[in-house]
Amino acid sequence: MLSIRNLKCYYGGIRALSGVSLSIERGEMVALIGANGAGKTTLLSAVCGLVSRWNGEMTFEGMSVKGLPTQKIIAAGIGMVPEGRLVFAPMTVRDNLTLGGYLRTRGRDHFGVAGDLKRMYELFPVLYDRRRQAAGTLSGGEQQMLAIGRALMGRPRLLLLDEPGMGLAPLVVRMIFDTLKRLRDEGLTILLVEQNAQAALGLADRGYVLENGRMVLAGPAARLLADEEVKRAYLGKDYSIFTEGKA
Repeated sequence: MLSIRNLKCYYGGIRALSGVSLSIERGEMVALIGANGAGKTTLLSAVCGLVSRWNGEMTFEGMSVKGLPTQKIIAAGIGMVPEGRLVFAPMTVRDNLTLGGYLRTRGRDHFGVAGDLKRMYELFPVLYDRRRQAAGTLSGGEQQMLAIGRALMGRPRLLLLDEPGMGLAPLVVRMIFDTLKRLRDEGLTILLVEQNAQAALGLADRGYVLENGRMVLAGPAARLLADEEVKRAYLGKDYSIFTEGKA
């Protein structure tokens, strides 16, 4: 579904990614892990057209996305949940969600957008309870649910998530990751960037490890969880709660 080959990204004269390659098949959940500054957010931003300078090859469902503006990439079927959530604080929860379906509304899919709004309330019942509340007054976990719901309102076939567990209590992280598992089981393809390597690899089918702008490891998530180097660099002692019951 998504194929990236030899991706090099630049900010001014600084190279942020050096020849990165990655692929995602339809229906997979793929985890991308690495330390702060490794280039994870840069990779997601490049996929969404938010990095102006990059070289290499990048295709989505066989179509090159190089040079495409962000709105056309979103319309093609890619959605993104940004780091830090970035909800529109003064707007209500309902309006934030409706805005996620903006391109579909322009295409006169009003009935579909209304139906998906109900689905977001089913996925995240607290958002229904807060639907008339300003998004900026929500808790961090509720804002993260809202950011995910907003991205889903665009009906993406590939969902990119940048650190969805950042700064949240473990119970909230578990709830959000349970929802991601449900979405994957329903057929949504997911690329998950997460500093919590335990949670990400415990949930994903495959994983990649990014280090200083280079891809240094790749393989089945279970194998990366067992890799001694990955354990030493990214995993704490107790990561069993994220791997219980994983096939």
